[in-house]
Amino acid sequence: MEEDRRLTTRQAAELLGVKPATVYAYVSRGQLTSRRDPVGRGSSFDAGEVEALAARSRREAAAPSGEPSVRTSLTLIEPDRYYFRGVDAVELASRYRYEEVAEWLWSGSLAHGARFTAPPDSLAAARRAVDALPEHGGAVDRLRVATAAAAVADPLRFDLSPEAVLGSARCLIPTLVGALPQVGRNRFPADGRISRQLWARLTAREPDPDALAVLDLALGLLIDHDLAASTLAVRVAASARAHPYAVVSAGLGVLEGPLHGAAGRLAHRMLAEALERGGAAPVVADHLRAGRRVPGLGHRLYRGEDPRAAALFARLEALPQAGPALGAAREVVATAAARRPGLHANVDLALAVLTVSCEMSAEAGETVFAVARTAGWIAHALEEYQERPLRMRPSGLYQGPRPPQPLP
Repeated sequence: MEEDRRLTTRQAAELLGVKPATVYAYVSRGQLTSRRDPVGRGSSFDAGEVEALAARSRREAAAPSGEPSVRTSLTLIEPDRYYFRGVDAVELASRYRYEEVAEWLWSGSLAHGARFTAPPDSLAAARRAVDALPEHGGAVDRLRVATAAAAVADPLRFDLSPEAVLGSARCLIPTLVGALPQVGRNRFPADGRISRQLWARLTAREPDPDALAVLDLALGLLIDHDLAASTLAVRVAASARAHPYAVVSAGLGVLEGPLHGAAGRLAHRMLAEALERGGAAPVVADHLRAGRRVPGLGHRLYRGEDPRAAALFARLEALPQAGPALGAAREVVATAAARRPGLHANVDLALAVLTVSCEMSAEAGETVFAVARTAGWIAHALEEYQERPLRMRPSGLYQGPRPPQPLP
């Protein structure tokens, strides 16, 4: 039968284009399985497994130099737009709520009216852990601690079946939001939606339907963006079969880096300063004079304006309170473009318009990003759990002294 077709070591090496010794290296790394030949002295290999490895090797060799490639069916980014499972992501997030977009990314099915609910025990544990933090702790600090507490409260967290992982995800996201402290005297009732619950953790202002719709749109747009640094960390953790809470912790750890998660905070402060000084031009000039990058501008994956920014700007135009911040953002773009043509707004600038105009803190954009991206991290973990374990194990390019060296 075809599935019983076996190859010798030499045949496998020829198919893979490597030396026979390398075939056994693949076995030691878990990339191939071998079976000892009961008659001869060598080993044999499943032909289908060898052919699949050869195909993967050809795809990886065809990838751009220096850029690792990871198989994924989740997000495709093109020069002017991006897609979730083949569907235009902006259209999807514009039409459906965050929870529904998350369900689509997780399963490829649209769960109309999806709701996420935090288990009481998990939420209580997360709140106790967050309340124990120093007052100067940031939002990502709180989310990381809440994730760890929620993990301990879930004895089934080591079940990596798709059903169990999705069950954990639907509980974890509202737990993270519910563990964040409410702002000011904000006590108006929530209706179960993540955007409504999160609003009460971002601002003391009572939301109007249009403002809530912008926040929900932002959550949907930010769910995933292919292999950003935090998502790659999630895939590595999932490759080691870390449970879903641990992979989210890995993503949050990278998100806290200044080159990944801090961009929204910087854009917020820039817009707030522009409004205070009565114009964006002097603020942009200060950044350029100091040799600093202007926050909220440029994206290496898009030729023009970030499609996420364009969608948010369009929705923000319907908010009267967003007018001043929106005008300042447009002035930032125009001022910078006069010096560097082709520099466009990215999603951090659009998110800053929302946070400034709705009286949110500078770190609110980072909070929105982290909550939204948790769903995307879970989607990538689900994919990675179906791959060969520990496949993301690159070999170091050793450049130290050649052995043997004398014992120190």
